[in-house]
Amino acid sequence: MNVTLIAHTPDPEKVVAAAAKLCYSSSDVQTLMDNLTPEKVESFVQLLASYGHESPVEHVTFTFGIEGVSRACTHQLVRHRIASYSQKSQRYVSEKGFEYVTPPAIAADAKALARYKAAMAQMNDAYNEIADLLEASHYEALTASGKSEADAARAARKAAIEDARFVLPNGCETKIIVTMNARSLMNFFHHRCCNRAQWEIRDVAQEMLRLCREVAPALFSHAGPSCLNGPCPEGAMTCGRIKEMREKYKVTL
Repeated sequence: MNVTLIAHTPDPEKVVAAAAKLCYSSSDVQTLMDNLTPEKVESFVQLLASYGHESPVEHVTFTFGIEGVSRACTHQLVRHRIASYSQKSQRYVSEKGFEYVTPPAIAADAKALARYKAAMAQMNDAYNEIADLLEASHYEALTASGKSEADAARAARKAAIEDARFVLPNGCETKIIVTMNARSLMNFFHHRCCNRAQWEIRDVAQEMLRLCREVAPALFSHAGPSCLNGPCPEGAMTCGRIKEMREKYKVTL
C-alpha cells in the first residue's frame, strides 16, 4: 500500500479560519485574511472543533493518490459519497499478470497462503484465456464487417478485456485518486480509523490522517475514530479499547 498526498488547498488552516471569522465577526471579505496570525488561526480552528461548527472546514480539499490496495478496499472507499474518485479502469487496462493484495491472516498461514496463490494463478490463467478467446472472436466478426485489420485489432482487444474482467478477484490490485473536503475527511476518519473497520481501509485511513496532520495539524487534531470525542458508537460491538485509541490519536499542538 502506498498513499500520497498529491495536492491540497494552500494554507488550509488559514482558509478555514477566514471562513470562521466571517461567521463570527463583522469583517468584510477584503480584510478577512488581515491579522490572521498563526496563533489566531490555531485559535479559530480549535474554536470550531469545540463548537462542533463544521461547515467552514468544507472550504479546503485534499487529494490523495492510493495504490497497492485491493478492489475490495476501493469498493468500501467509494461508498463515501461526498468525494471525487478516478480509478484505474479494468475495461481499458489489461489485467494480464495482475498484482494482488494478500491479507495478513492469509500470509501468516502457510497452507492458506499456498492455496491463495494457487487460486490467484488460476484466475490469472482464466482471465488470459478468456481474453484471448474473445479477442479472436471479436476480431473475426469486425474484419468480416469491413473494419481494417488495425481498427479491428484495437476494438477486439478492448471488447475482450471488458468482459474477461468479470473473472478477476476482489484481491486484484488497483490504483485510485481521491479528493475530499476536510469535513468529508473527518467523517471518513470517524468510520474508517475505528478498530472495527476492515483492516485494509483502516490502514489507508490512518495513513491519510497522518499526511493531513503534517500540513494541517490543528485542523485534524480531533480527527480519528468517533470514540476520541465521545462514547463509542458501536454499542455491544465496541472493541473496548477507548483509552488506547485516545492515546494513539492524541495530538499535542
